[in-house]
Amino acid sequence: MTIALSILVDGVAYGMILFMISVGLSVTMGLMRIVNLAHGGFALLGGAFAHVLTVWYSVPFIAALAISVTAVTFLAIPLERLVYRRIYRFGELEQVLATIGIVFVVIAGVNLFLGSTLLPIRMPPEVSSPVDIGFKVLPLHRIIVILAGLAVVAALYLLVEQTRFGIYLRAAVDNQDTAASLGINTSKVYLAAFALGAALAAIGGILGAELLPIEAYYPLRYMVLFLIVVAVGGLGSIVGSFLAALSLGILDTAGRYLLPDMGTIFFFLAITALLAVRPNGLLVKPS
Repeated sequence: MTIALSILVDGVAYGMILFMISVGLSVTMGLMRIVNLAHGGFALLGGAFAHVLTVWYSVPFIAALAISVTAVTFLAIPLERLVYRRIYRFGELEQVLATIGIVFVVIAGVNLFLGSTLLPIRMPPEVSSPVDIGFKVLPLHRIIVILAGLAVVAALYLLVEQTRFGIYLRAAVDNQDTAASLGINTSKVYLAAFALGAALAAIGGILGAELLPIEAYYPLRYMVLFLIVVAVGGLGSIVGSFLAALSLGILDTAGRYLLPDMGTIFFFLAITALLAVRPNGLLVKPS
């Protein structure tokens, strides 16, 4: 019973990080129909900014988090306007090649200025303090990650379901041409969704640095993992991404606990079987 509860807590924390990073990729791929392999680069940039601020300049963690996320968001806006807007018109193969090129540009930039070693983010000592939850002693950081993930889920739900922007976003995901014909400025919806996805990736990259360490090759190392979350959750489905990230986080953690020598093989076999049954994702109906 203790092992099961440990797997659940660690898996949920891991899943929350996957959700925060991947949900923006799910929305942009569902909305813009673009295979954006460079999405993990925003998580890397967020972590790199936070590393520089907290380690080089001793900026308090909360302030560094806010500054880093803001910086990534403002980088994403011109990137969408000047680069991605042209990539939207490419075929799928050309999109893959273009976005993987952006990945290598980001990696080269981080390598040039920060090197290829791990980029630790200095957090307050209290964050690493142990918390006894009865069956397990774990760092306060894990609880913060879980609470932050739940806050993101709630905020996204309210944004998508209760605001005018959410109506425009859902309409554009369902049918871009019809949404545009009804007067919805899909260009601005694209930009806002892209910037929001970049900001969430930066938050996930910073908060999840303990579980997914920040280093120059971060976007390549975890690219497949983020794409798996999107594939299992379904393109454009926020709830699907949340359920997929939690399920995959728990599944991967269980494999590492119970089958340390074969956990990765078990994980990918389970994903293959799931996608064979639900090729469109958990909550997306076949078209």
